[in-house]
Amino acid sequence: MKLFSTVVVSSCLAAQAFGVTPVVSQTKGLGKPALVTNKSPLRQKNVAELSPLFRDPTVTRGGAIPGLQAYSDALDKNPITMKALTSLVGWFLGDLLAQVFIAGGPVDYKRLATLSFFGFIYHGPSGHYFYNWLDDKIPGTDATPVFTKVAIDQLFWCPIFMSVFFSYLGLVNGDSFATIGAKIKNDLFTACQGSWKVWPIVHLINFKFVSNKWRIPYINAVQIAFNMFLSLLGSKKA
Repeated sequence: MKLFSTVVVSSCLAAQAFGVTPVVSQTKGLGKPALVTNKSPLRQKNVAELSPLFRDPTVTRGGAIPGLQAYSDALDKNPITMKALTSLVGWFLGDLLAQVFIAGGPVDYKRLATLSFFGFIYHGPSGHYFYNWLDDKIPGTDATPVFTKVAIDQLFWCPIFMSVFFSYLGLVNGDSFATIGAKIKNDLFTACQGSWKVWPIVHLINFKFVSNKWRIPYINAVQIAFNMFLSLLGSKKA
């Protein structure tokens, strides 16, 4: 019953998002026979005015994701800031979900703020510059450039990123450099292994089909789940 209710509500929201108003059935007994003389609305000359399926895109447009155009414009005007904010949200959701649904709570708000700030201060900006550099040095979406980018991302960028991640957490927690070094030594390979199980296929899609502008939003959409893994690994003692 819950699944059925969810499907019904989702369908109604999707229909509303596209501007389609559901028709309410009003049964008042038998009406005209099946073969009626009225023309279908789709066959009338003014069909664009009668059906929301033929809206003027320059007048009525929102799509299924309200605010997407405004977000796209903001990415063009302030790419670093918007990607930093996007990563902040991605890391916030990833750790919150990890704490609530995997660790079972209660929520550690200091840890939540720490990881969210990491997304804002490092993940978003560094990803902006790294992927810009990668696309500039290795242009194209054919097999060779795509697989080369995936290899560079996972074999070089991934260990660097994970090392920065563990160093950041250690510094925030006031750990000594020896403790941070031990954490990196013990958990870096585990973190990279986790990355290699997820991100190669994600980045094949990324470098093949996703434009440079949308790489960080796309990565964050996927990374919410991966950040759950990282947040748990990062909170583990060295």
